[in-house]
Amino acid sequence: MFRTVLAVLTFSVLASASTITYTTPTGSVNGNLQPVSATTTITTGSGTIGVTLTDLTASTLDAGQLLSDLFFTLSTAPTTVLNGTTTPTSAPLIDIAANGSVTTNTGAIASWGLTSSGATIHLDSLAGGATQTIIGPGPYTASNGSIDGNPGHNPFINQTATFSFAVSGVTANTTVTAASFSWGTAGSTDTVTGVCTAGVGPSCNSSTVPEPITSGLVGTGLMALFFLRRRVRG
Repeated sequence: MFRTVLAVLTFSVLASASTITYTTPTGSVNGNLQPVSATTTITTGSGTIGVTLTDLTASTLDAGQLLSDLFFTLSTAPTTVLNGTTTPTSAPLIDIAANGSVTTNTGAIASWGLTSSGATIHLDSLAGGATQTIIGPGPYTASNGSIDGNPGHNPFINQTATFSFAVSGVTANTTVTAASFSWGTAGSTDTVTGVCTAGVGPSCNSSTVPEPITSGLVGTGLMALFFLRRRVRG
């Protein structure tokens, strides 16, 4: 009985994931000194990475405030270089008309570029063109012609894109040591370095937490230990 419980607890500890959040510093601006704001939460597990990327810039005025890229650096480099694409699993699309009004776009969600250089991974919405960058919450009635009614930039991802992709060599112990956000539709040159805002460990690098199924196993194991101790005492 005790060996069974020990095995359950051991499996529970091993099946875990590391999660960390990076956010643009307060008062961040793009190259045109326009305000920009974003956050990303990155989760590393056994051979996988999950990314939630959100544009927080309110009332976007210009295409230079569109979130188009994310760079993040792992504590160890992937064992296989990434050179492909990944499609957001959740990315609501919207069209913004010339008067700033918003309608839902039911078209296909475009893939983002997914590449790596050493330990740094790059997610790039511009790999397929200048449409479907991420736009922050409206209203957009004061936006200029680079946003409102612009067919070269419409549709937009409405605030949040979520990704999940395989990365060889990544484990639950892999941490994220840096993250940067890029803005605009002309390439990843207008970049803001993020700061860690959630995570536990050296330099706020990561927090290792049980996955939902693992939590249940931990609970089961602890209950079994409790009843086993009661039987021994009896």
